[in-house]
Amino acid sequence: MISAFVLVPLGQKGAAIFIVVAALGIIILSRISAWYKQQLDLEKKNNRKKVLLSSIGDLTKKQIGIALTLLLIIIFARSFYVTNVTSFYIFYLMDDYGLKIEQGQLYIFLFMALGAAGTFFGGPMADRIGRKNVIVLSLIVPLPLCIMLPYMPLWAVGVLLTLIGFFIMLSFSVTVIYAQELVPSKIGTMAGLTVGLAFGMGAIGAVVLGALMDTIGIFPTMVIASFLPFIGLVGLGLPKDQKITASAN
Repeated sequence: MISAFVLVPLGQKGAAIFIVVAALGIIILSRISAWYKQQLDLEKKNNRKKVLLSSIGDLTKKQIGIALTLLLIIIFARSFYVTNVTSFYIFYLMDDYGLKIEQGQLYIFLFMALGAAGTFFGGPMADRIGRKNVIVLSLIVPLPLCIMLPYMPLWAVGVLLTLIGFFIMLSFSVTVIYAQELVPSKIGTMAGLTVGLAFGMGAIGAVVLGALMDTIGIFPTMVIASFLPFIGLVGLGLPKDQKITASAN
């Protein structure tokens, strides 16, 4: 939306407006950080320690290593595909459908907005049906939609993008929690690994897909990228989790 209605008509001067928004975010996060520090100090004072209960059960180091590897492959496939849509699908919309950049960005907005909704609903859904089930659901449902997307008429593109965005991002927060439950003694490390890898793979994906587009063209790149979610099917091999019934004081 910013690209369509601010950056395109106003350029860099328009982008400067959002420095105010960024500053507001910094202020809010600073207040949250101060509050969280107080909570940690209170826990230390009362000799209390939060314990992350794992729903996956006892696994050997080898099983944990395999599960983490599968999880990282899923993150790789998801990040590459999301980068393809957010960074390069606009060129496909302009080239094949004749849309202006302002119009094309609205379709990208649909994908990202529903992706944000999927990220939010993925957590509660995982609490109901299990972490692995949500991860697998976010991989299987988008598969046929991703394959069809490059060949669909414009009226159907918006529908497919909303569905793909919602389902493919269902597992974003869930993969973080799943990794933390695999190694509950290092929840910070696992969060950094999964979230950091997601953004890092997105950056690498932008370079790879951009180079591929320059080499073979826009449409072939879109077709190849549409098969990326198939890589995520390795998630079927993840250990199954169970609902936690115990609680810790």
